[in-house]
Amino acid sequence: MPQIDDLVLFTQVIEHGSFSKVAEINKITKSVVSKRISKLENELGVQLIYRTTRKLTLTEPGSVLFHRAKEINQVAQSAFDAVTGYSEALSGNIRVSVPTISGELLLAEALSDFCQSHPGLTIEMSMDNHFVDLVADNFDLVIRTGYLEDSSLIARHIFNSRWMICTSPKYIEQFGEPTTPKGLLHHNCLGYTQQSTGPFDWLFIRNSNENYTLKVSGNFASDNAAALKKAALKGNGIAYLPTCLIYDELQRGDLVEVLPKHSGKVVGIYAVYPYTKKPSKRIQALIEHIRERYMGIKERF
Repeated sequence: MPQIDDLVLFTQVIEHGSFSKVAEINKITKSVVSKRISKLENELGVQLIYRTTRKLTLTEPGSVLFHRAKEINQVAQSAFDAVTGYSEALSGNIRVSVPTISGELLLAEALSDFCQSHPGLTIEMSMDNHFVDLVADNFDLVIRTGYLEDSSLIARHIFNSRWMICTSPKYIEQFGEPTTPKGLLHHNCLGYTQQSTGPFDWLFIRNSNENYTLKVSGNFASDNAAALKKAALKGNGIAYLPTCLIYDELQRGDLVEVLPKHSGKVVGIYAVYPYTKKPSKRIQALIEHIRERYMGIKERF
């Protein structure tokens, strides 16, 4: 079975494009680097690198292995940095962009508390539901939901946010309660325009693990989930919303969950920052602090 150290060495060779440079970094000979890469190829039974006198080129399996191995390196480094960061004094200013809902419900307090714990550190928090340009807008860290498309950025998964289909008792009393997802086709649904698939393409689950999309319809849509909650509270329709946003209303009975066994929407919450070999200790410590806050009230999410 291939050794992790050989995977690390392989990624270094690709990143630096040179056996000699990697040998120098690791204080070993070039021949040792070459032998360990050859050993890795033999153990896997595939050629990973095309070697010429001018350059190194990845084969198709080499490309797959490189991207997967790089992820392992980043996760391991993130874990080490998160721990070692606590032994150092944190200082300076951090500019953070967070989603409106998370900012209001959790992150404003979490980030403020983090500043209180580290007197030499300041944070500027911006609330925006749209993905910002970290470099152009000079942000150090962005908290976002969904998937990362820009390969020049690193996304660390923090938490999964469950979504619920809900409405008010008033609406059910007046229009009835759907018993199947297709039953929603006869109801007024409230659309969330921030969904990449479209405001009325709702995600459901069947046979325990099979996801599918059903297109519903309605007379009101918004890019603001809080606005949809208000419309649902008024009895104006059925909404598909983050659990954290409607948790208190569900507890009070102002809203009730509909089709609990069928709702299948789970959205990942990620901490996103520019790609660097070793992110600053303060960023790593802040990400860990945010993750712990989410874990502390996970029943609300």
